[in-house]
Amino acid sequence: MKSVSDLGDLSGKRVLVRCDLNVPLDGPTITDDGRIRASLPTLNELRDRRAKIIVLAHLGRPKGQVNPKYSLAPAAKRLSELLGIEVQLATDVVGESAHTIVSGLTDGDVAMLENVRYEPGEESKDEAERGALADRYAAFGEAFVSDGFGVVHRKQASVYDVAQRLPSAAGELVKTEVEVLRQLTESPARPYVVVLGGAKISDKLGVVANLIRTADTLVIGGGMAFTFLAAQGYEVGKSLLEEDQIETVRGYLNAAASGGKRILLPSDIVVAPEVAPTPRRPLCRPTGCRQTSSAWTLARTRLECSAE
Repeated sequence: MKSVSDLGDLSGKRVLVRCDLNVPLDGPTITDDGRIRASLPTLNELRDRRAKIIVLAHLGRPKGQVNPKYSLAPAAKRLSELLGIEVQLATDVVGESAHTIVSGLTDGDVAMLENVRYEPGEESKDEAERGALADRYAAFGEAFVSDGFGVVHRKQASVYDVAQRLPSAAGELVKTEVEVLRQLTESPARPYVVVLGGAKISDKLGVVANLIRTADTLVIGGGMAFTFLAAQGYEVGKSLLEEDQIETVRGYLNAAASGGKRILLPSDIVVAPEVAPTPRRPLCRPTGCRQTSSAWTLARTRLECSAE
């Protein structure tokens, strides 16, 4: 894996950096700036090398539409405070504002393009459309650094496609996280317990298969837990369910049992006719949940991390 040092002399060169600045907000206020702080080692290294830095990032899910709610303005402001310099934020992604700001950069400066997900091509499944946007990104830079660990698995223009168009390297955050993953998969401390959540099991198949071999216990929460419960024969009503993955999940459960591993699932569930901001509904265990005529759906799950 190439690092920034492998890119050679970067003095005076424009370097695109894909960061993960998808921070939680309360209105315009950042409630946790951890992801912005995590980008500092790479940005400071590039500044020390006198590069002209252009940050690519996203916030939320604007779905290809310009929406002020998802502006990177709060992130640019906080990054300015942490770096101790002004981080200029373009008012667009690849338009006139972006070109003006990039062309005005001097050595060690940092600029930020607006939310890359304002562009329909960023997350497009059409490779030509995504590639066309990546071409416009690449025109801004002479090198690319991937440092948005939270998005490195995404086949998106600012992550995947632009890396094929410029000399590329991994940033410090990505290198650190990869090293942690290496330790966890090759020589983890015991007992090794992994907590997994999310809506779908289908995008975690490889992860789960590997973890069953290496981890001692898997704790499954979130919407994906219902596919595991269904694989055990429980009714899940209208809750999130990937029926086409039930057999795969059943195989995971059997493999874990035969290998002496544990897969822990939610031991109690809140049920309601629909997911809505209604008063608290009764808890029940999967074995005790009865479907009403309107069926039941997940309102909230509480994971009991006990040895039941």
